[in-house]
Amino acid sequence: MTNVARVTSVMARVALWVSGVGLVLMTVLIACQVFWRYVLNDSISWTEPGSVMIMGWFIFLGAAVGIREGYHLSFDIMLHVVPHRVKLMLHTVSDVVVIGFGAGMVVYGTQLAINAAPNTLPSLGISGAFDFMPIVAGGVLVVLFSIERIARRMAGMPTARFGETELED
Repeated sequence: MTNVARVTSVMARVALWVSGVGLVLMTVLIACQVFWRYVLNDSISWTEPGSVMIMGWFIFLGAAVGIREGYHLSFDIMLHVVPHRVKLMLHTVSDVVVIGFGAGMVVYGTQLAINAAPNTLPSLGISGAFDFMPIVAGGVLVVLFSIERIARRMAGMPTARFGETELED
């Protein structure tokens, strides 16, 4: 399990770096668009759709890493009053629900990509499927990282929860 945790840790780190680079790149593209539009009085046609596509990547990859690190939304009130064993079981139930959500992202994101594939994005000149690829990639990582959380719990290893502990690889 430790080797799996190391591999998923590297995957999460890569996804987080891609997300960070995407955020910076999107910011630069938007700044260029503003400069060209308002200073040079000439607009760059591809920066806005390109920025939105990049935004999809850093949102979905970053959200998947957030799930691995325990930063996803949760309703924890009941967890403060139940025994530790029940708490672990409820964490696992939560992870199973997240797996279902991630699987839905993969299935429906793939369907959207297939349906949009014949269309060409006019300002970028690429297939419309590229708009939905971040949903699929993020969904795959959500499923993988949630399975890892369940496997870690079953192996007696810690899983990070918001505000609790650092995730050990």
